[in-house]
Amino acid sequence: MHVTLVHIHVKAEHIVDFINATEQNHNASIKEPGNLRFDLLQSPQDASRFMLYEAYTNEDEARQHKETDHYLTWRGMVAEWMASPRRGEPLIGLLPKAGQ
Repeated sequence: MHVTLVHIHVKAEHIVDFINATEQNHNASIKEPGNLRFDLLQSPQDASRFMLYEAYTNEDEARQHKETDHYLTWRGMVAEWMASPRRGEPLIGLLPKAGQ
C-alpha cells in the first residue's frame, strides 16, 4: 500500500473555501481505481492546518491520481490559499494488509 501524508497550512481567510474544494477532490478521488482512503484531517489546535491521508494500492495508482482532472482542478484552485507550500510525506502502508 502506498500512503502519502500531505501537510497543508491554509491562510485563515480561506479555511472554508479549502474544505469545500477538498471535499470535491475527495469525492472524485475515492472513486479512482486503486484508491483505498482519501481523508481530510484538521488540527484541533490550529484550524488552518490540515493533513490529507491518501492511500492507494501502489505507487503507480498514487501517481495517476496526480494526473486526474479533479486533482489538477483542486491544485489550481487551492494554490493561492496556501500559507506555505504543501508537503507530501510518502510512506509504505503495512497494516491493514490488502483485503482486510
